[in-house]
Amino acid sequence: MSGLIRFVGLVNAAVWLGSGVFFTVAVGPAVFSDEMRALLGERNHPYFSGAIAQILVSRLFRLQIFCAGVAVAHVLAEWASLHRPLRRFETYWLAGLIALVLAGAFWWQPEIRRLHRIQHAINLPVAVREQAAQQLRWWHGTAQAGNLLLLAGLIVYLNRMARTSDTPRFVPSFKLRS
Repeated sequence: MSGLIRFVGLVNAAVWLGSGVFFTVAVGPAVFSDEMRALLGERNHPYFSGAIAQILVSRLFRLQIFCAGVAVAHVLAEWASLHRPLRRFETYWLAGLIALVLAGAFWWQPEIRRLHRIQHAINLPVAVREQAAQQLRWWHGTAQAGNLLLLAGLIVYLNRMARTSDTPRFVPSFKLRS
């Protein structure tokens, strides 16, 4: 059973990191690429590329929230079935990763979506749209910084998941000393 729990935790960490890396280096740049500009047309590209990116980002956040839930279930399963104490570093690290995912899904993304709509609304004054574009750049920059921080944290998390446990499973460490 411990092998299965360990395997699920490791696969989950790998999927979580892999999805973030794939989105950051492949999907995101593809949406704003010259090929997408040619496909959508010069007139439609600014609005629709952002709208497509928002749909894809919302799917990424759903997957990341699912992976975060699996990670919490993994920690609890390891604690309950293997009788291991919760490791402080991993627990706090996981809480930080979950906070970044939730901030992205429920704080950064809704604000970016709102500002994107204001920026491209043709019925609003130009000054309002320019102000929204400026705020959108700031929010997008902070979201990208949060994403890079999340990816770095997921690398550390995957590394910790790949290591074997330093604590014995059933025998307290003081009983092993002679």
